[in-house]
Amino acid sequence: MNRCIFNGNGKILEDLVLAAQEGVFVNVDSEFDLENIVAAARIAGRKVNVLLRINPDVDPQVHPYVATGNKNSKFGIRNEKLQWFLDAVKAHPNELKLVGAHCHLGSTITKVDIFRDAAVLMVNYIDEIRAQGFEVDYLNIGGGLGIDYYHSGAVLPTPRDLIDTVRELVHSRNLNLIIEPGRSLIANTCCFVNRVTGVKTNGTKNFIVIDGSMAELIRPSLYDAYQHIELVSPASPAAEVSTFDVVGPVCESADFLGKERELPTPAKGTGLVVHDAGAYCMSMASTYNLKMRPPEYWVEEDGSVTKIRHGETFEDHMRFFEGL
Repeated sequence: MNRCIFNGNGKILEDLVLAAQEGVFVNVDSEFDLENIVAAARIAGRKVNVLLRINPDVDPQVHPYVATGNKNSKFGIRNEKLQWFLDAVKAHPNELKLVGAHCHLGSTITKVDIFRDAAVLMVNYIDEIRAQGFEVDYLNIGGGLGIDYYHSGAVLPTPRDLIDTVRELVHSRNLNLIIEPGRSLIANTCCFVNRVTGVKTNGTKNFIVIDGSMAELIRPSLYDAYQHIELVSPASPAAEVSTFDVVGPVCESADFLGKERELPTPAKGTGLVVHDAGAYCMSMASTYNLKMRPPEYWVEEDGSVTKIRHGETFEDHMRFFEGL
């Protein structure tokens, strides 16, 4: 379990107790978080291995909603508070063992030199920490590598590129490197498959209305993220190519999967695919507007398909209210 890291800016006591019992690494995110980790260690009767999540204030050059390592972020601790946290760890030798430092700059990052900029700062913080007698062995440089959402053929950095970028710095301090490749491994392993309900025009806007929505894939609505969209089958040769907003049935003007997309005008019932949904679709799905979460299917390399999760029904939803 020491290959697992429990992170977050609002970890609750019950979850921290479980983490302590299982021996996972825990990132310290704030003063109150440290207090809760100490309490959890006492309840579990085990010392907790912790890393300090430090904000290096490096600009990841991404949407502000997915930038997490700047000085105004809700995540982590400001570097000028480092000494307070070191003193607090020293004050709890029976509950806490400081084993590393952590940072996470954001998501959809496409330039690995940003990670090197952060690593330069982080190893200097680790020098400060070690100078006070702590045996720090780990640097968690986070993750957030982007993928080719536009399907443009762009060559983007891989987890190996990230490792190579910081390798020299990590070796210079004899540290174990932890990375969080997340989205770069799974985002493009999944598609969100929809059916066209109809096509309409209001004013100067053309709309493709589908049965999927922001309830199943909120990322475009949440921070205007681009997801590549195409029709499942080739359109009729006579189909007119137009500029469409691809929208869902939820009662929100923010309910869209894509804007200003050049697509052949689809017939009612045509399949429509939103690509690169693997890191977000089901994990962020909700039943907003009574949209039931869809089924999931596993597609083998030979093309065989297996259902791995049943789609929810209205009856499933109503079971939450039985006996009231």
